[in-house]
Amino acid sequence: MVNPRAGQPAAAEDLVDVAKLVTAYYAVHPDPGDAAQRVSFGTSGHRGSAFTATFNEDHILATTQAICEYRATQGIDGPLFLGADTHALSEPAQVSALEVLAANGVRVMVDARGGYTPTPAVSRAILAHNAGRGPRADGIVVTPSHNPPPDGGFKYNPPDGGPAGTDITTQIQDRANELLASGLKGVRRIPYARAAAAETTAEFDFLDQYVSALEQVVDLAAIKAAGVRIGADPLGGASVAYWGEIGERYGLDLTVVNPDVDATFRFMTLDWDGKIRMDCSSPFAMASLIARQHEFTIATGNDTDADRHGIVTPDGGLMNPNHYLAVAIDYLYRHRDGWPADAAVGKTLVSSSMIDRVAEGLDRTLLEVPVGFKWFVPGLEDGSVAFGGEESAGASFLQRDGSVWTTDKDGIILALLASEITAVTGRSPSQLYLGLTDRYGAPAYARIDTAATRAQKAALAKLSPAQVTASELAGEKIIAALTTAPGNGAPIGGLKVVAASGWFAARPSGTEDVYKLYAESFRGPEHLAAIQEQAREIVAAAIG
Repeated sequence: MVNPRAGQPAAAEDLVDVAKLVTAYYAVHPDPGDAAQRVSFGTSGHRGSAFTATFNEDHILATTQAICEYRATQGIDGPLFLGADTHALSEPAQVSALEVLAANGVRVMVDARGGYTPTPAVSRAILAHNAGRGPRADGIVVTPSHNPPPDGGFKYNPPDGGPAGTDITTQIQDRANELLASGLKGVRRIPYARAAAAETTAEFDFLDQYVSALEQVVDLAAIKAAGVRIGADPLGGASVAYWGEIGERYGLDLTVVNPDVDATFRFMTLDWDGKIRMDCSSPFAMASLIARQHEFTIATGNDTDADRHGIVTPDGGLMNPNHYLAVAIDYLYRHRDGWPADAAVGKTLVSSSMIDRVAEGLDRTLLEVPVGFKWFVPGLEDGSVAFGGEESAGASFLQRDGSVWTTDKDGIILALLASEITAVTGRSPSQLYLGLTDRYGAPAYARIDTAATRAQKAALAKLSPAQVTASELAGEKIIAALTTAPGNGAPIGGLKVVAASGWFAARPSGTEDVYKLYAESFRGPEHLAAIQEQAREIVAAAIG
């Protein structure tokens, strides 16, 4: 249910008490015997809040020590790039991490400007370093992404530059929880002043290294020549200084719509549930920018660590992420002559089937993988996948010459791409999407959450296709019941059922007692509703 205040400006009572939050980070100690208070790596690292004993100094000390030990076992002895976003808990966690990293003798690269670091800038730094010979680098990004202001997050990127896979995160998570249970015995740590001054701690200009290379991935000259008016809203996040530098360095008509950084995020409009959340794909969180859609040729938003994008056009408002991904894929594969002719299109299996149809129209192989950007990392790294995208507005793509750009989501290049598309085609991405619907049909897509117990969620994650006894989905023959992804055979942690004109997928939530139900129909909203209704029946019959 949508909160009646959704899309309205935040009020004083909505704001987090930053002083109390930071105090709780140091003063509250998690109970290792409580599963909810242990270190838990989801698809994007460990997340939680200091108020609920799920993101506190003990978690970060233990996790950082576990990362140091993992690096040692893998022979990763190059620099570790350390970045952080603008959440209130990010700076304390970054300090805690540096104290442990320095005590373990890890060479740490911190931001030379003392600023904030987007996730793609860390991924880019790791890959650029590892392109040469010498010791391999990796990185840590302190961010809970678009999560509300009381939350903190901590994620590890190995030498491939992308989000760590479960084989890595399981090792780090388990060792971190051993350290928590031992009362942090085995954690090496030195005071922050010594850590900051250590010979192993060095400065790195993340912003310059990233911004100076942007011409290699996006046609900025075309954007400038066409005079595209860009409005960029960092939503108070880590990309704030980057956007100003991009506009100035490349001579773009670019306005940083909101240059403010405030750990309460008081300038935000409330999301669908009445919470402050920096979700650039949400029309409620993006209400302020949408209200200014006619002031710019293209307006864009990024979440707090800039790994997600939101695209606002004068004619279409905020684009559905699936719609923009389809347009971006169709444009890029037709305009990047330097890309490998056999490079696949990457999508998560809960993304729109419009992408399937676009890929077929481009005569390109489709690589359909489980949810999580980590599945695109190998393909982006070796060029066998030119574009990887997921329905939650995260994507990255190759440089113009077909070499790797980032192996983590990059909301900045996806935002700039919208301006390139407009400059080159003379049409907005939303206008181009209408052209795609004329060619391939107009899908109706929705995601809803349905209550589920922990036992039911566990059962859903372990389903086999044989447990689906239905033969039809909303009047059409079921042509596939999947519990592994077609692209790589990896378990999807749920179920996807496909018919000719529609599909649904059900996955358990990792943080709430619900399962997420994704569904799409190319026959309209009524057919979509019928798919959703039958999907609930199929899932209920399978999980009890």
